[in-house]
Amino acid sequence: MKGNEHHMKMSYSPERRSSRGLAHGLSAALAVVMCTLAFASALSVPAGALAARGGAFGPHAGSSASTPSSLRPHAVAPLTLANVVVTDLASGNATVYSMTSVTPNPACVQNTTMVCLSLAGGGVGTFAMSVNAPFASGQVFDDVSGSATVSVGGSSCGEFANAGPSVFPVELDQYHSTGGAPDVWASQFDCTNANVDIAGTIAMNIVPTNPASGYYIFGQAGEITGFGNDNYLVYLYGAQYVNLNGPIVGMAPTPDGGGYWMVGTDGGVFSSGTAGFFGSTGNIVLNKPVVGMAPTPDGKGYWFVASDGGIFAYGDAGFFGSRGGQPLNKPIVGMAATPDGKGYWLVASDGGIFAYGDAGFHGSTGSIVLNKPVVGMTATPSGNGYWFVASDGGIFAYGDAGFFGSTGAIHLNAPIVGMTATPDGSGYWFTASDGGVFNYGSAGFFGSLGGSGVNDVAGMSLGI
Repeated sequence: MKGNEHHMKMSYSPERRSSRGLAHGLSAALAVVMCTLAFASALSVPAGALAARGGAFGPHAGSSASTPSSLRPHAVAPLTLANVVVTDLASGNATVYSMTSVTPNPACVQNTTMVCLSLAGGGVGTFAMSVNAPFASGQVFDDVSGSATVSVGGSSCGEFANAGPSVFPVELDQYHSTGGAPDVWASQFDCTNANVDIAGTIAMNIVPTNPASGYYIFGQAGEITGFGNDNYLVYLYGAQYVNLNGPIVGMAPTPDGGGYWMVGTDGGVFSSGTAGFFGSTGNIVLNKPVVGMAPTPDGKGYWFVASDGGIFAYGDAGFFGSRGGQPLNKPIVGMAATPDGKGYWLVASDGGIFAYGDAGFHGSTGSIVLNKPVVGMTATPSGNGYWFVASDGGIFAYGDAGFFGSTGAIHLNAPIVGMTATPDGSGYWFTASDGGVFNYGSAGFFGSLGGSGVNDVAGMSLGI
């Protein structure tokens, strides 16, 4: 994965895709196929690949209603993009359509309980939905109460006469209308009947809203699922569309909330939305795999770190030192940057801390025998402290980092893989490899993927 290579040629491995755990919300359903933003591509997918989505489809229980889309705290260009996968259930063959034109269908009478959209630019399709109560952001329509249809590339699915039994859940993340056709629409959907499955995301003029109110969980294949916010990042073109050379191990949102980076174990960087590409090691043979990343405060650069403590700095990210080429008691498992971007910490699996630049040393567990290894860290907003978390959910707080609770004494269904803190540092979340979420302090619980059959969660990020 070299930089922005995702805009160019791609290869596809059905064996690899079908084994990746495709159940990270609806966006993970799209991971069975790959495409460029401007074109539709026909791909053959094993019949079992789509079935792996199971019950973790995007409209997830526990999502909270988001702030109306008229509240626009992030200055990013409105996003209009539809990604739709059509799967023939008899053959298992799937076709992906990525469409850059989403407009209200003038042939349809629209009001606050009915919407009809035309999808074009890389494919041709329609989406129509009628409900019994007015639309509002944050609603989940489970097997739509009313009627809904979707037709893309000549295949149709929906709740209409002679179509046979169908299931058609829809999550409406953003919506705005003056009473007629909507001018803002963001929905995730999955329609299945006896013959076809049509799943996708539709965004029309959406922007990030409701900042810092939730979190994103990301998977090793680049899947991303949002909880508690408007799920804006889910609608972007993401790493889940690329046949990765190595699993994803890190994610960081941009300061403006309009994009994110992901990094793989090979140091390949995938930039999405407003995230700029500043360089990668995707075409370099590394001594050790990359294990994490951190962005600079202005979003114009990033660092990532390998398990031997080697640091790679790109854009306006400064190099302040590394452990590369020096002996370590245990491998590095994560990093965090200081608020001003003039330093960073590295943490090892034994809780040893290495501080560089203006990053202060506030304590570590490097001399303590831990019950389970440390798997990640995050810094306090002031930069005068940090937390790190072990795979059993044990929390270690240093400096001005408060201790708000842990799962260190609780039996977990799956190991913890990452954590993130609230913007004011008065709470934190951490997530397990099965997508289970644990919240402490002021961190609210907005939902999880626990119990959905997911087993390849790589970490989590604040929904900024």
